[in-house]
Amino acid sequence: MSVTINGVAAGLPPDPRVSLLDFLRERLALTGTKKGCNQGGCGACTVLADGVRILSCLALAAQYDGRRITTVEGLADGGTLHPLQRAFIEHDGFQCGYCTPGQLCSAIGMVAEAERGVPSHVTAGVADEEVVLTADEIRERMSGNLCRCGAHNGIIDAIAATYGEEAS
Repeated sequence: MSVTINGVAAGLPPDPRVSLLDFLRERLALTGTKKGCNQGGCGACTVLADGVRILSCLALAAQYDGRRITTVEGLADGGTLHPLQRAFIEHDGFQCGYCTPGQLCSAIGMVAEAERGVPSHVTAGVADEEVVLTADEIRERMSGNLCRCGAHNGIIDAIAATYGEEAS
C-alpha cells in the first residue's frame, strides 16, 4: 500500500489507525500541514487529495492508498512559489502563519470546486454552469478555515486577486 505525496511515492503506515495528518507530520516530516483543533473545525490541516480539499486530521492515511496528496510543500514548482503563495505575501495574507498552509490548500481546492460548477450557500444561480468567485463567494467557501490572528481580509484579498472576478 502506498500513496503519492507531493509527487513522491510513500509507503503507508502499518497501523491503519494513523491519521493522514500524523502520517504527514510525524512519519514524513512534512510539518507544513498544521494540527490545530484535531477535530475538523479549524481547517489548519487542509491538504488536497487528488485535487480535492480534505481535512487530514479526520482522514486515516490508509484511506488514501493509491491516491495523490498535495501538501503546502508541494504547491511551489521547484524554487518558484505558487501564484497564490505570492499573492498571500503581496496582500499580507498571514500574520503568525499558522493557518496559512491550510488556507492555501483550501483555496486551491475551492477554485477547483468553482470551476466544476459546485455551488455554495451564497451562489446566486445554483443551476449555472459557471461560479463567479466574488468576495462574498470566496468568504463563504473559505469559512471552514479559521484565522485567529486577524489576517482574514488579506487572505480573501489574495485569493480574489489570484482567482476572483477582480482578477479576470
